[in-house]
Amino acid sequence: MFQKKTDSRLRRVWSLIRLALSGQELDFTQGDLKKGIWILAIPMVLEMVLESVFALVDVIWVSRLGAAQVAVVGLTESINTLVYALGIGLSMGTTAMVSRRIGEKDKQGAQRAASQAIWLGVLASLPIMLLGLFGARWVLGLMGAEPEVVEVGLGYTQWLLGGNLCIIQLFIINAIFRGAGDPSLAMRSLWFANGLNLILDPCLIFGWGPFPELGVTGAAVATNVGRAAGVLFQLTLLMRGRGRLALKWKDWAWKPKVMSRLAQLSAGGIGQFLVATSSWVFLVRISAQFGSEALAGYTIGIRVLMFTLLPAWGFSNAAATLVGQNLGAGQPDRAEKAVWMTGKINTVFMLTVGLIFFLAAEPIAALFQVEEPVAQVAADCLRWISLGYPFYGLGMVLVQAFNGAGDTLKPTYLNLICFWAIEIPLAYLLALPLGLGPLGVFLAIASCESLMTVFAWLVFRRGTWKHIQV
Repeated sequence: MFQKKTDSRLRRVWSLIRLALSGQELDFTQGDLKKGIWILAIPMVLEMVLESVFALVDVIWVSRLGAAQVAVVGLTESINTLVYALGIGLSMGTTAMVSRRIGEKDKQGAQRAASQAIWLGVLASLPIMLLGLFGARWVLGLMGAEPEVVEVGLGYTQWLLGGNLCIIQLFIINAIFRGAGDPSLAMRSLWFANGLNLILDPCLIFGWGPFPELGVTGAAVATNVGRAAGVLFQLTLLMRGRGRLALKWKDWAWKPKVMSRLAQLSAGGIGQFLVATSSWVFLVRISAQFGSEALAGYTIGIRVLMFTLLPAWGFSNAAATLVGQNLGAGQPDRAEKAVWMTGKINTVFMLTVGLIFFLAAEPIAALFQVEEPVAQVAADCLRWISLGYPFYGLGMVLVQAFNGAGDTLKPTYLNLICFWAIEIPLAYLLALPLGLGPLGVFLAIASCESLMTVFAWLVFRRGTWKHIQV
């Protein structure tokens, strides 16, 4: 009897996975809500899994070059988080508008929103491209990089910032797919881009086979090539109508009103993530005060944490899509129910992972085969930041629920309070005047990320997000 029940459950799980990955068009405004959450979340989580795998493998290869090379990755990534803020902010407005139009059964309106979002991304990427190409040395110096780090990492920074267009478009077009209820297409796009990255990364870093040996610069070249290929793949899917949306040449005409509304929606999202991610720039700057080894350990620890935070972000994206579509269909209570159900799932996942990181921090850090001081900082990063994981699981879902509803300003205000008014001063106080070093930074992160969840919960329960017009 027990065996039959187990087999039956496995068959149901496998059937659900197949449906989630099939790309079949489904209506998420009716039917079994729990099933809808998993159908949306499975491809989104898998999409984020490969993104996190690539981030982890990338730093594993680079760590073999030395602490200076790992440090330049950490410094550049801290600046690149501003690019992510732009891409994610634009994707928030895109998901909110596309999902709302889909919920209203206005497919033509969703296609207009999609094309204007892509154009908006092109315009937004140009200033950062110029900064990367002509100001990379200045950027590294501003971040406190030692002369050795600047010399070995200049090419890496130029390539990564100079190619930000591909990063931004990956965010935006995948937001189109998710908002339309086509998460399997977003998953395939990112798997294709990051799969190519994984292949090219060691080839260009170490000069395997016919490839040139570019050192740490090779990691940035591989990233640009992989993401550019991913964007071309995305555009092919959109133009051929492989999902709910099929962009025709006429859809690419500029629509000033639609673009203006998208920019307004995205401004809150950009501000939200700009506040959050720029706070990480200051945290890296504080960590840089303790030398390249501390900075390298911080970089490794954060990359390992992202290995689990990104899949958890997949659940949060599922909540955003469900909120947008159900608000568009005039079902705010169903939208709220979806948030609490998704938050519960994500919290259980993050609690499990947090326990693993807390108990096995040293063995995990040792996998990177770096010097003992670097490994110790990485282990401290894993252990202390993971203390807040159960809070992060719920907080991520609540914040994305606001964004899916088009209420991007509330998370911006919460970020200002938690990250700028509290986290940065606390990290500085603990790390420098109180003498805790990098440990002070990690404790500040865990405390303030958890506080963010408490504030988001209080604001979410007020329900004003249900009445935002998109």
